[in-house]
Amino acid sequence: MSTDRRTVLADAAIQVLADEGMRGLTHRAVDRAAELPPGTTSAYFRTRQALLTALVRRLVAHDQAELQAAGERAPVLRDAGELTDGLAGFVERRLTGAGRQRSLARYACAVESVRHPELREILVPRENAARDAVRAFLRARGVADTEGRTLTLLACVDGLVFDRLVGGGGVPRDEISGLVAAALRDSGSDGADDRDAPG
Repeated sequence: MSTDRRTVLADAAIQVLADEGMRGLTHRAVDRAAELPPGTTSAYFRTRQALLTALVRRLVAHDQAELQAAGERAPVLRDAGELTDGLAGFVERRLTGAGRQRSLARYACAVESVRHPELREILVPRENAARDAVRAFLRARGVADTEGRTLTLLACVDGLVFDRLVGGGGVPRDEISGLVAAALRDSGSDGADDRDAPG
């Protein structure tokens, strides 16, 4: 197996958690998901807590790689429409395919971290190119509390992802456009541009 065995097991654990929930996350279930002999997971992660910690670290690594790549693809946002499009793409990735699996696992871990501070510390949002791009856009538009508005905007987008994971459906672009406009409020720019303005 060319990929590091611990990484393979952590990815399999993410799949198990997404499919079966926290109670279904066992060493045997991860062995099956990874298609490895019984006892492999327990050989690398002796306790369930060690397995869960590895899972959370792997989730964060996936997230950081995704957000860094997204920010590097569009380092300078020219208008509110571009920011809205970028956030809409992010939401779509979090609600479909492998991104949906990671989202389900991430929220399960967030709840679990209430009882396990060491997990909460790993899950703390980190700097990346995507966050930098949002922050720079708001600063360029004259937003006073740039850091606070950035955190609030991204938290609201995250809330939309959670809501649709639970309730189903997608996120219309105008919902995200409204969040962007709210982040720009009182900044001298209402967030409108040619693509967002009514025809």
